[in-house]
Amino acid sequence: MSDPTPKPPSASVTEMVQVVLPNDANPLGFILGGTVMHLVDIAAAIAAHRHTRSRVVTAAVDGLRFLHPIKVGDLIILRARVNAAFRTSLEVQVDVFSEEALTGAQRLTSHAFLTFVAVDESGGRIPVPPLQLEGDEDRQRHEAAHVRRAGRLKKRDEERAG
Repeated sequence: MSDPTPKPPSASVTEMVQVVLPNDANPLGFILGGTVMHLVDIAAAIAAHRHTRSRVVTAAVDGLRFLHPIKVGDLIILRARVNAAFRTSLEVQVDVFSEEALTGAQRLTSHAFLTFVAVDESGGRIPVPPLQLEGDEDRQRHEAAHVRRAGRLKKRDEERAG
């Protein structure tokens, strides 16, 4: 069951790190996009779960961009945090970085915004805790999340109207 106590975005921060192995790569020696997407979904789900302390399911992925490749032997670092909490859903931002194994140089390689819905054991939607904003950066992320959500809802309504 979801805890109704407001929580700051910092309570949901999640970081995952792993080395890119040959099994994760395409013939060019770069991590597969599908592998990155899988890891993004996992990192985001953990952040959403930390905020809600309930079951969560992925409802949407927005703005997934592949900016730079990550090569075999580098580290992939995923940083996720909740940007906004709505009634039964929340938006999580995931930023993906590569880290060169020998130099430690990091580079932003991908980012995405994922929407999760909190559900009970029967799959019914349940309320999520409010987000307690801690500063200007949190407010900016929160406002941008509301704009993205309005766009998603408009598109959904247009698709339903046919």
